[in-house]
Amino acid sequence: MKHLFALLTGLVFGTGIAISGMMDPAKVLNFFDIAGTWDPSLMFVMGGALIVTSIGYRWVWRRSKPLFGQSFQVPTSTRIDSRLIGGAALFGVGWGIAGFCPGAAIPALGTGRWEVALFLVSVTAGFFLRRLAGRKPRHVTP
Repeated sequence: MKHLFALLTGLVFGTGIAISGMMDPAKVLNFFDIAGTWDPSLMFVMGGALIVTSIGYRWVWRRSKPLFGQSFQVPTSTRIDSRLIGGAALFGVGWGIAGFCPGAAIPALGTGRWEVALFLVSVTAGFFLRRLAGRKPRHVTP
């Protein structure tokens, strides 16, 4: 049942991304082009998502636990540090350059565009490189 709801959630998300036009990187990039061909539609998509999310959170937090889990898994840290700021900046720069965020790029794979696949391969490589860079070296004792 858990997997069925995950599939349905993904289908709703992907359908929303497709209907809103956010699979088209030009639409996203035009949102960032304030002095040129500015397209405010991304602002309305995000605003709609915030409204739905705020209603959903108010409803979900009334429960003692999630439907398909033992407890809610939420971040416990409220610290704003260089890693958070750097990651957010890197995400924003990548989004501005490519016109995709990872969430919108996954449904955009269905368009068959090689740029989408290249973007997702690059994001995946970045995840693995960060994981490798974050590992502490092993100390070998003779």
